[in-house]
Amino acid sequence: MNSDKKISLVLGSGGARGYAHIGVIEELEKMGFEIISISGASMGALIGGLYACGKLDLYKEWILGLDAFDIATLLDISWDKRGFIGGTKVLDKLSQIIGSQKIEDLPIKYTAVATDLTRNKEIWFQKGDLLTAIRASIAIPSFFTPVEQDDMILVDGGVLNPLPVTPTMSDHSDMTIAVNLYGNIPKPEIILPQKEREKQNYFENILDNFIKKAKNWIEISDDKKKESYHVFDVIHMTFESVQNTLIRYRLAGYSPDLIIEISREICGPYDFYKAYEVIEYGRVAAREAFEKR
Repeated sequence: MNSDKKISLVLGSGGARGYAHIGVIEELEKMGFEIISISGASMGALIGGLYACGKLDLYKEWILGLDAFDIATLLDISWDKRGFIGGTKVLDKLSQIIGSQKIEDLPIKYTAVATDLTRNKEIWFQKGDLLTAIRASIAIPSFFTPVEQDDMILVDGGVLNPLPVTPTMSDHSDMTIAVNLYGNIPKPEIILPQKEREKQNYFENILDNFIKKAKNWIEISDDKKKESYHVFDVIHMTFESVQNTLIRYRLAGYSPDLIIEISREICGPYDFYKAYEVIEYGRVAAREAFEKR
């Protein structure tokens, strides 16, 4: 490992597009970079935390082995009005993979960014239980139920800081690389194996039926022809728009040495069944970023 290639890595929020972080990390390692610091929000905090504790390969093996039924059973519908998904089943699996880990004991400096809704401020987890930090940072509003801790209501770190460069500013690294999951660029072309295409098609049919039922369940207007968008679409589009604005604002004040742009078109925020494809997009984006540098 070359000593002049020590990097701080910033992993942004973006739902299922966060699987691209895995491909990016693997490409950076291929290039000979040593990651000495990671800062992440939402899925960036999850993937970064798994890498920092040495469990990313195990996690990748698990998600690539999931079929449509496995993914469906992981979504424990919550009757808690604060979020659709309780997250208990996902958290239980993450607990099996990660085990008991303290952030301050990790071999890599790590920061998970969450948002405290009671005070409207960022919360940086740089010590304490790793799994708790990850759970707080991935609590997507209205989707996962929030984490309540020390009079705080903690949700997705991307609400206030989708690409948290700031925690890495004091690092003694050779360069800072940030991975933005909201890139306004075309989706690159990749070739999927036949098995992966079949897997995606099967799950998309199940998902389409589920969404249709969900939309009918909470339909307000009887005249569906008047509605171009449903409440699900509006929530998603609003959140994406806010994230883009926040990223531009944050980068204006704290700019990394290199930004790896992941096209926002590669998948939707909840397309977690596209793990293989999205990981490959991450690889391609990392290679292209360095070719253009």
